[in-house]
This record gives sequence, C-alpha cells and structure tokens, in this order.
Amino acid sequence: MPGLLENHIAAVTGAASGIGRAIAAGYAREGAQVVLLDIDEQAAEQAAEEIRRSGGRASSYRLDVVRREDCVKVATLVREQVGQVSILVNNAGINRRNGFAGDASAVIKDWEDIISINLNGVFNVTHAFLEPLRAGKGRIVNIASIQSFVHVRTPNSPAYTTSKHGVLGFTRALAAELGKYGVRVNAIGPGLIETPLNAAVRVNDPELVKIFIDHTPLGRAGKPEDIVGPAIFLASDLSSYVTGSIVMADGGYRAI
Repeated sequence: MPGLLENHIAAVTGAASGIGRAIAAGYAREGAQVVLLDIDEQAAEQAAEEIRRSGGRASSYRLDVVRREDCVKVATLVREQVGQVSILVNNAGINRRNGFAGDASAVIKDWEDIISINLNGVFNVTHAFLEPLRAGKGRIVNIASIQSFVHVRTPNSPAYTTSKHGVLGFTRALAAELGKYGVRVNAIGPGLIETPLNAAVRVNDPELVKIFIDHTPLGRAGKPEDIVGPAIFLASDLSSYVTGSIVMADGGYRAI
C-alpha cells in the first residue's frame, strides 16, 4: 500500500535531532524521499543512514540557515542531485532563557542569534526552495510554538517568543500570497517537547517542567514523535484544503 507521501521529495531543516529527525523518519516511512539539512553534518548523515537502513530513501547536506548564500547553494545541489523538492519543513531553531532585564550583552546576543536562526533562517530556506515548491504546487510546514501566541511564564527569552510570533505571521503571509500557485503553507505549534534542545533545562530545572505539565491537560511533556502525525497530515493530500493554519500539538496547553 503506497504511503501518504509517495512521489514527494521532502527537505527538513534541523533534521539531525529532535523534532526534525522524527519528522524526516516519519516522512520516509510514508514513502517520501527525504533530504536532511542541518549545521551538524555528521549527525544529519547518521540520521539519514538510519532511514536508509530501515528501507527509506534519504540524503543529507550541511546547512547553516543563517547564511543566505549557503541556502541557495544547497537548494541548487538538492535539485541537481536529488530532484525537485515538493515539501519543505522549516524546523531549525534555538532557544535561550535570559530575561530582557538581565545582562545587556547576553540579551543582545540572544536577540541577534535567535532571530537570525528562528526567523531569518525560515525566510532564507523558503526563499531558496521557492522555485521548485511553486512549480510543483508544494507544501511548506513551519515549526512554530505555543509561544507564537503567548510568552510562557517561565524564564524565557523574549527573542524566542518574538521569533515564533514571526514564524506564524510569515506562514499566514505566504499562504495568502502563494495559494494562487497551489502552494499550501501551514504551521505546527508544539508545546513542551522533550528534545536535545531543552535537555539541560529539563535536568537542571525540574520546577520549570512542572510549571508546563501543571498547565497541560494531558499531563505530560510531548515526544518528538508527537509532532510527526501533524507534520504528515499537513504535507499530504489529507490537508488539501488547509492553508494558513496552525495545528497545535501542545497537549492542550492553550486550552486553559
């Protein structure tokens, strides 16, 4: 029985670990040929090799989403070596937890780094892959956050909240503009997901985790695999009339 993403080529940023790695593996199980993009070249290739050992099709490329010229080069390489990308997942991102009123140098560096990766990076990669996505009536899935709507009441960087508000706004703007080409653009809003990105925080600050869990009706943190189903739905024909939307995968966090 063919998978939901048969005959698609899917590029996933931040695919070496966490949510990106899980989505890449899930897409491969549904028949897509997957291109794993990450600044950690070795880890991305290890993830691609796992997919290939499981019978899927995968390749990997080093990509720093901050460097616009590199995004263009990688998009060209993928087109020449793999084929026309029809699904793009913008997942690469970072977070830090310095408050705005803290050390000025840390606050400024947080702002510059987080905005450049979480927001400018989404622009850079999407713009680089725009031609094949438009030609093939592609699908774009952006990883937003509960912080696309709220600033979570824990130690948190305002830059992260700002960047994720921006990702949702970018999603809606592109959906409005690219719909005439048949390109669908949607987002996923994860809550607290247990990934390497927040591993140290979860170990060192259990009270922070408790704040999240106490506010989450399902009573648990999410796993990267919890994001795979929504990502498959938004990339497949199951969501053929869905664009400009965000699917929340937050255990009900925003319900209360």
